[in-house]
Formats: sequence, C-alpha cells, structure tokens
Amino acid sequence: MTERLPPAGIARAAALLRSGALVAFPTETVYGLGADATDGAAVAAIYAAKGRPSFNPLISHFPDAASAFAEVVPDARARALAARFWPGPLTLVLPRREGGRISHLTGAGLDTLAVRVPGHPLALELLRAAGVPVAAPSANRSGGVSPTTADHVLDGLSGRIAAVLDGGPCAVGVESTVLDLSGPDPVLLRPGGVTVVEIEALVGPVSRPEGEKTAIRSPGMLLSHYAPSLPVRLEAREVGKGEALLAFGAPLPGAAVTWNLSASGDPVEAAARLFAGLRWLDAEGARLGLAGIAAMPVPDAGLGEAINDRLRRAAAPR
Repeated sequence: MTERLPPAGIARAAALLRSGALVAFPTETVYGLGADATDGAAVAAIYAAKGRPSFNPLISHFPDAASAFAEVVPDARARALAARFWPGPLTLVLPRREGGRISHLTGAGLDTLAVRVPGHPLALELLRAAGVPVAAPSANRSGGVSPTTADHVLDGLSGRIAAVLDGGPCAVGVESTVLDLSGPDPVLLRPGGVTVVEIEALVGPVSRPEGEKTAIRSPGMLLSHYAPSLPVRLEAREVGKGEALLAFGAPLPGAAVTWNLSASGDPVEAAARLFAGLRWLDAEGARLGLAGIAAMPVPDAGLGEAINDRLRRAAAPR
C-alpha cells in the first residue's frame, strides 16, 4: 500500500528514503520518483517500479549547489549557471568526482553525473531532511505521461512505491533542461524549463548532440553505455583460459577472478551491482593480463531485460 503523505510528512518521507524505499515527491517541473542515489539496490528498485526497459542515467537531486558539487567537478561555467538558475529546472552533466558517494547505477556506469537543485520548497525540505542525494526520474510507469500531481503518481505507481509526498500541482510541468558541461563546449541534451537563450547569455553558444556519435549522459535520450576495455563474451556456459567471470547465481569454475552479480539470482541485486562489477573486473583483468570477461546468462524477466541490454552493448564490437 502506498502512503499518501501530507506536506507535514517530511520526516516520514525522509526516513523511508534513508531506509532504501521509494518516495515520490513534487518538484517545480514534475513529480520525481526518489531513491537514495548512493544505494544501488534502491536505485535498481526505481527501474523495477517504472518498468523501465534500460538503464538511463538518472538525475541526482540536492538541497544546494555545495552538496551537488561535492559529487561532481564543476568549472566556472557550472558555477555561474548554478548561481543563476539553482534552485530551478536546470540539470548539469559534469565529471563524476573521484571517491564520490553516488552509485554507479545512478549514473548508468558513465564517468559523468547529472545533478540539479530543484526549485520546490517541499523538495528542498525533503532533501535536507533525508541527508542523502536523491536519484529521481519522473514518477510514472515508463513511457507514460509525466505526473504533475500526486493523483497522477498514484494512478500509475500505487502499490509499487512506499509513499508519495503530496505537494499539490507542479508549477512548471515540463522536465528540467539538461546541459552537458563535461566537454569544452556546452551541449544541450534536453530542452526544458530554462531556455537556451538564458543559458547562452551566461556561457556562450550551446550546441546539440550529433546523433548517436555523442555519448548520451542524461535521461530522455538514446543510450551510450560504459564498455570495459576487455572484450565481453555473453551467455557463457564455461570459463575460457585467461577469462574473468561476471557470474549470476552459482559461479562457473575456473575463472581467474569472479564478480557475482547475485549469488541468489536476484535481478534487483544484480542490477545494483552491474556497473561496479564491470569496472572491477576490467581493472583486475588488466592488472592480471586477462584476455576478456565471460558473462553468465541472466534471465530476461524483470530487470534482467535491462541488464542484458547493457551487457549486449558492452559486448558489441568497437
């Protein structure tokens, strides 16, 4: 049963988030489906609740710019935009800070993170009370219309999430603008509540991504995925000589090193551990001079579909 919390229910909503539960909450744009962005299992639960077919990078929400910039590396452009538009409907994509707390699943395994400070007083109060970064895509089933009221959230997600914090209708009603500042030129990844004209007044010309050649670093776009440097072999039924093993369930024998996505065969746990596992096996494999990574089969049911989508992309010729 999904709790419907009044604005005074901030403490309850914050406690649920810290416990790993999912809580929908209002922002100035749309209602977000929030989870502790540092907790891979909680983030995996977002995908399960939404029925999301693949692991898009998720936006992490913070109560202020200082908290956001503790997880990413801002430059002068980012600081100027944050000073002008935060709190507000602008998401900045910036390099992930080494040693940061955000789960690799939140950032979809990329070396960047999408961060913002929402411009809704109830959202800011919740973020301060929770004390953790909150990953939050729109609080609707995947492919549905973005919700701008608590009723919209309950229409699609009742019984699938712990609670919705009812803050009334959202003021903006369209998603945040997403701007990639991870390279030398600002790139608009998604138009939204802050206009390009407003952005260009501060940071100069803004370009658009050039089709699929550009690494997609935000929600709402085609995906470009983290791929390890070692080749990945799918549907492994045995481990070859000089291979690392990405296991699911009982691991195959003979691997030089093994990372088990889930010993119990739980796809939610596997999703939470996928990107960290690929990175660890890649690093260990390079250190040991291994030839590749053998990935055991993962059933396509539930989050298994998204896991397999990512593994196929990691294994694609490059």
